Amino acid sequence: MGAAILASVDGEILPPEEATISILDEGLLRGDGAFEVIKLYGHHPFRLDDHVARLRRSADAIHLGFDEQALRAEIAALLADGGDPDGCLRIVITRGGRRLLTIEQVPDWPASVRIALVTLTPSEILAGVKSISYAANMHATRLAVERGADEAVYVDAAGTVLEAPTSSIFWTAADGTLRTPALAVGILDSITRAVVVAALDVEEGTFPKQDLLGARAAFLASTTREIQPVSAVDGEDLETTGDEHAAAAAAALRDAGARDRSEAEA
Repeated sequence: MGAAILASVDGEILPPEEATISILDEGLLRGDGAFEVIKLYGHHPFRLDDHVARLRRSADAIHLGFDEQALRAEIAALLADGGDPDGCLRIVITRGGRRLLTIEQVPDWPASVRIALVTLTPSEILAGVKSISYAANMHATRLAVERGADEAVYVDAAGTVLEAPTSSIFWTAADGTLRTPALAVGILDSITRAVVVAALDVEEGTFPKQDLLGARAAFLASTTREIQPVSAVDGEDLETTGDEHAAAAAAALRDAGARDRSEAEA
């Protein structure tokens, strides 16, 4: 993520370097907690209700309670206080009962990305949960970098395509069909993914890695990346970097952001 600009700890707004929690908080000691990252457009959090609802589902899945009313009030106060108007809002709920918010700069993502396929054994007990236990996700990216790529895309032991560590994967198959793994394979119910699926003609399913390896084009989709074309898969350049599907997905996301902000201001 980008640099943090402003923080809130249980409602106390302060500079990020002054924000602290106890070293005994199990969110820190054991990576036990849940989180969300929300794109800001002119200080407006994109699909805030959807993100808070997913945070609630993640927290419920790991039996973690939090005060949603207090959290929403703290979000409003932090956004009103300032920070990067087109940055990101991070929400973290820890097992120690802390509500942590930061406004962060959006990372300076490159125009395209090379991906490497990394085999993952998914944990069914945490399927679909945005847990703060992200060590495996970060290490997958490091493994991809060691192989000359920029980012990983997970496949399971059977070779089924899943997702990237912090984003969804879409690709244009040889026949021109836009594809993405179905939620049933155990991936996160990404809000950015949902926007793309709702706006475009997308085939969701269980796809082998050979389908992605034979793709004409592909892109990653996430809160901070938005739509990022893929240039190569496992060292093989794709036919094109950023096709009509990537352009349509980027347009759909821009339109969704504009509508969301307009409805909030109405």
